[in-house]
Amino acid sequence: MRSARRLWTASALALLIGVGVHAHATDDALYRSLGGDEGIARIVDGMVDRAYADPRIQKKFDGVNPKALKESLRNQFCVLSGGSCKYEGETMKNSHAHLALTKADFNALVEDLQFAMDDQQVPFAVQNRLLALLAPMHRDIITR
Repeated sequence: MRSARRLWTASALALLIGVGVHAHATDDALYRSLGGDEGIARIVDGMVDRAYADPRIQKKFDGVNPKALKESLRNQFCVLSGGSCKYEGETMKNSHAHLALTKADFNALVEDLQFAMDDQQVPFAVQNRLLALLAPMHRDIITR
């Protein structure tokens, strides 16, 4: 069941990317559904910890400070989901330009994010709402 769901979610994400859906949070409902600041922090911590241990992508994080990355992602997820945080980090295009990331790299990180959300018992529909907000970023992240 879980791997079928992963396949469906990956397909749904690919569809969102393919048709160029640009979703934006218009209120803080998603932010609250993710557990606010504390919930987002737990999700991001889990995702980054998984990514640093993920043999598919861990080398992409060589030289990247995990604490700084977590803080930046927490703020970004907070803003995207309708929270009152401010994201003052680099653009996705600038921060990923030198990494030669592939679609497989992007998908691996999305999977790590999904597992982190599963660990926090984030409902499937809420996960998909966040993924829909993140999906358009693939254009700036995938460079190979």
